[in-house]
Amino acid sequence: MFSFEPKDFTVGKLHQYLLGAVGPRPIAFASTIDEDGNPNLSPFSFFNVFGANPPVLIFSPARRGRDNTTKHTFENAKKVDEVVINIVNYDIVQQMSLSSTEYAEGVNEFEKSGLTMLKSDLVKPFRVAESPVQMECKIKEIIETGTEGGAGNLVICHVVKMHIKEEILDENGYIDQHKIDQVARMGGNWYTRAISGMFEVPKPLSTLGIGVDAMPANVKNSSILTGNDLGKLGNVESLPENGSIEEFLKNNPEDADLVKTGDTEKIHKKAQLYLEEDKPEDAWKLLLAN
Repeated sequence: MFSFEPKDFTVGKLHQYLLGAVGPRPIAFASTIDEDGNPNLSPFSFFNVFGANPPVLIFSPARRGRDNTTKHTFENAKKVDEVVINIVNYDIVQQMSLSSTEYAEGVNEFEKSGLTMLKSDLVKPFRVAESPVQMECKIKEIIETGTEGGAGNLVICHVVKMHIKEEILDENGYIDQHKIDQVARMGGNWYTRAISGMFEVPKPLSTLGIGVDAMPANVKNSSILTGNDLGKLGNVESLPENGSIEEFLKNNPEDADLVKTGDTEKIHKKAQLYLEEDKPEDAWKLLLAN
């Protein structure tokens, strides 16, 4: 048995052991606003439901272990005591991951991740229109568990209104666990899909992805590419240059012939195949060649 006390390791190493051991963890896709009304959107897997009367949700935007800084969500929650918790399903998991990129203060993660801001009824922060369940909440208390890097900040929320997409309901009006198709976090880059099993989503934290808002209109508005596809494309740090696109077409004559046809639908479907193979750069070269 490999045994140790928390003090035996750095915060980062202990963090990895905890995340590897405690899972799968549901994801609070938290939408907040700052005092000036600027929206912020970020996911947190330190999250769960803790009561039904009153309906209580708690999530923790913890202090960063590497430098003890706090997240925009936490700062917003301290100043504006409202939040929307959006549930993440498989259809938006890549866009959710893209939104976790540490963009500068004031950058709208809704726009970067290509998700739609939906006005809430009882609180100021926006809902994620693509989320299957959206819960408008009032923040009742924030408990800071420590002041050093890695410490949690428990944001205790009371649900004041729920929104559930009708297509995920069963014949009795309750949420069908197959239709909602939820995902959850595990250790490292691993997630789990409730109806099938584990899959990997590379973390976007090491780079600043270009975001969906920076994509050409014909890509962003594609009728073929899904939200998850756009999330993968938006996570690249920069678009390929003309020289690399020409080299790509030279080495892939079938793709070069496809580009000559000008058939956007077929080109987007081929780019989608590259994304399924985790080759976003090749997908971009094909898309931009078009």
